[in-house]
Amino acid sequence: MNYRIAIRPRLQVARQSPDDQTPPSLDTGVLMQLLEHIQAGGSIASACRVTALSYRHVWGLLRSAEEVFGGALLVKQRGTGTRLTPLAETLLRAQQRIDARLAPMLSSLASELETELARVVATDGDALRLYASHGFAVEALVERLKAGQFPLELRFRNSAEAVAALAHRECDLAGFHIPLGPFENEALRYYRQWLDPRRHRLVHLATRNQGLFVAPGNPKHILALADLARSDVRFVNRQAGSGTRMLLELMLGAAGLTPQRVNGFDTTEFTHAAVAAYIASGMADAGFGVQTAAQKFGLEFVPLARERYFFAVERQALDTGLMRDVMALLGSADFRQVINALPGYDGALSGQILTLDEAFPEMVSR
Repeated sequence: MNYRIAIRPRLQVARQSPDDQTPPSLDTGVLMQLLEHIQAGGSIASACRVTALSYRHVWGLLRSAEEVFGGALLVKQRGTGTRLTPLAETLLRAQQRIDARLAPMLSSLASELETELARVVATDGDALRLYASHGFAVEALVERLKAGQFPLELRFRNSAEAVAALAHRECDLAGFHIPLGPFENEALRYYRQWLDPRRHRLVHLATRNQGLFVAPGNPKHILALADLARSDVRFVNRQAGSGTRMLLELMLGAAGLTPQRVNGFDTTEFTHAAVAAYIASGMADAGFGVQTAAQKFGLEFVPLARERYFFAVERQALDTGLMRDVMALLGSADFRQVINALPGYDGALSGQILTLDEAFPEMVSR
């Protein structure tokens, strides 16, 4: 028996009372959904239809929220419908930042709970142990695996942790990514300490764009890595150990820039989406990550690098029934179409199985 568990964070808000009495709190779970739909549809009526809530109930919730927050959330304009106030937009951005930051942790926890429940009542055999950083193509694969009722044990780990776990036989698929071009060999040398050409195979997931995230309209004219060293530019980074951070450090070194010259280099987020949400909230001017995240949060994207995302796998594991089914899913036309729909991603080679020599002929033969 398989379970699907979702854990979603939400705000619990109460105005502080001057007389120290505990005021009633507001659960913003439904409120945030309403604000999102009003922003998208331009009217309260459209939000009611999408959420299947009555107009009266929605108005009551909005009025209660405005009392708690002490300000209007909506503005009605003749001819243009209903729009969000700056207060409501700030709330939405805060929720998006929370979701982006906590998504990997909560997804991993949900997967752990699913596995524990299945082991107690079940008996469906071993689950596919997938370790990878939180990314859009990985997320798409996880959704397809769950939809197909694949037994799955998911752990979001950075690339180094994932490949190291595979070397110690702690997982079945380990996600990592290698840049194309001048930094390919140096990045691969780092992962080679855990990869054995005789023991392991690589499964191509996608090729994708990495680059700079900047505010809409690029008001500070950030066009290259050199601009990150300007005193008026605030940067937000990925966490140490991530493949994206390693690529950035290699690129900065090639450009003659030290991390100390980048204002905010030590300010970190765990996912591409969290970096984008941080910038969309106005807390930083630039970040580095995949194109999909930038477009998801309405940011400009400056492409700087192209990379391949692989899953490393035990060669012998490819002969198991579960892994054959996973490989078939990865190489299917339907899944490749899903990857191709992600901005900046190319799924043409998804599911292709390679030896290390085939993937990196110049490097591995040395």
